[in-house]
Amino acid sequence: MDKSKRLKITAIILISAGVILLAGGAAFTYFENHGKVKSGASLEDASLMETAGDEITETDSEKENTEVTGGESADLEEIPGETEEEAKEEPKEEPKEEPEVILTENPYKDYFLENPDMAAWIVVPDTPIDYPVMWTPDDEEYYLKRDFNKKSSAAGCLLLDTDSCMDPLTTNLIIHGHNMKDGSMFGTLLKYEKEDYLEGHRLIYLYGKDCEHIYEVMAVFRSKVFYATDDCFKFYKFFNAATQEEFDDFYENVKEMSVYDTGVTAKFGDRFITLSTCAYHTENGRFVVVAKEIEPGGFYEPFE
Repeated sequence: MDKSKRLKITAIILISAGVILLAGGAAFTYFENHGKVKSGASLEDASLMETAGDEITETDSEKENTEVTGGESADLEEIPGETEEEAKEEPKEEPKEEPEVILTENPYKDYFLENPDMAAWIVVPDTPIDYPVMWTPDDEEYYLKRDFNKKSSAAGCLLLDTDSCMDPLTTNLIIHGHNMKDGSMFGTLLKYEKEDYLEGHRLIYLYGKDCEHIYEVMAVFRSKVFYATDDCFKFYKFFNAATQEEFDDFYENVKEMSVYDTGVTAKFGDRFITLSTCAYHTENGRFVVVAKEIEPGGFYEPFE
């Protein structure tokens, strides 16, 4: 082979090699760019995906924290000086201190000691009602015509019904008293029939041996002493409410019979005082004031 042919062959080989190299470089550049478009799409789309990824990460983190806090099988962070069991225990509540009861001397101590028949002392401020209340279970009418010193008296004393009791305290304390023309005993009780009188005389105070009881007038009405065969509500038969039904029967009837709405309500478990005196609107008529206990007053030192 002559020299000119060898030069031609060499030139062809070099040109072919250059073409191959150029083609390979172009292919590499194409596939590199093509791959970026598939994985990232565009800068805007990539940014949105990163944002979504942050939200998902945050949500998962919150869920994880919830699982760590509430899950029983989650690992608890070690607390120096505490075991795993101690860390799981709920904090113990500090015992609540009971309010201190301050005992004072009973203002009616001397009357209690003078006559053991005295069950309490009743006061309606700014009225004549400021009297001992006598209780003689064996003879309810003993003080009907006797005074505190057991001497004959037309006015008698205020009487706690024999089925009522101060100790243990019954749900309802019924106190009977004469409607005296001179205004003594329960002679002024009928003034409660006028609503404006209530505004200045809402509270009734009853001083027992152990403590003071404070009541607020709840109902005011007229009634009567019925025959035993009469099937009707008899206010003077209610002393204890052992059930909701017994309470409702008393409460709903006295509220319905009240001559006006006092605005005072009650619920099962509340206690009452009922003041009853003679009224003359009908045979064996009675005028009645029912009050609900709103709070105990002072507590007294024992004296027996």
